[in-house]
Amino acid sequence: MSIFIDRSTRVCIQGITGKEGSFWAKHMIELGTDVVCGVTPGKALQSVENVPVYNSVKEACKNHQIDASMLFVPPKLTMDAVMEALDAGIKKIVTIADGIPLHETILIRQAALEHKAMVVGGNTSGVISPELAMMGSFPYWIKRVYKKGNIGVMTRSGSLTNEVTAMIVEAGYGVSTLIGVGGDPVPGTRFAEFLPLYQEDDETDAVVIIGELGGTMEEEVAMEIVKGKFTKPLVAFLGGKTAPKGQKMGHAGAIITGGKGSVEDKIKALEAANALVAERPRMVGKLLEKLNVLKK
Repeated sequence: MSIFIDRSTRVCIQGITGKEGSFWAKHMIELGTDVVCGVTPGKALQSVENVPVYNSVKEACKNHQIDASMLFVPPKLTMDAVMEALDAGIKKIVTIADGIPLHETILIRQAALEHKAMVVGGNTSGVISPELAMMGSFPYWIKRVYKKGNIGVMTRSGSLTNEVTAMIVEAGYGVSTLIGVGGDPVPGTRFAEFLPLYQEDDETDAVVIIGELGGTMEEEVAMEIVKGKFTKPLVAFLGGKTAPKGQKMGHAGAIITGGKGSVEDKIKALEAANALVAERPRMVGKLLEKLNVLKK
């Protein structure tokens, strides 16, 4: 069984009638995702890809069983859309919006924790179990990147994700579930909070994390390994090694603050936990082989 989403997951798409929502709804369905309904205020009685549209999540829940909600809404409307899904009892939410106000990302994370829910994003491509289902905007048709297999991937980066995952596939592996936690300073769910799902997943034999400078998510992963809470092989690739100290690079979350968050600190923490850190993307697959991870 895949992490977060598989073909049995019943998905609602908030913002399904918009340009991005309708485009990716089509591709989510084509991959195999069970999109049961959509929500756009004022667009009830319409349909997108034969999927019925409702004015609210509450209304949609009266007519459908919903396990997860995918948000294609503008950043300034994201918090309200997330809260609407949480209030309806939905425990898995993905939002790809880039530019959600910082104080609202804090409120989103707080609300998710209070509801015992997982919010993925913002500033992410989403979640995909290759050849099964996805919530997000992945070019899943690129088989040299999105091939089904036994390696879990967690990432903070968009562009690096394709490069590193392609190297995993080139080495003869594939991906069980890829989760983009997002590049914002306050993601809805952090790396370490997904580790228990990968630990329990029979289809995941090892995990690759794609990190970058800034924040402490990679160090938190190392801490979970040291505590014995995650015991599967783990390989990391970290972008931003040559960035000047104090310099923000790319993502809003990629900034070193308070003397923490440098790539050097992250490498030390991970290696101290017996994780392997790749110098270059091409090395990721070779390090999985070094850890004797089987190719399935």
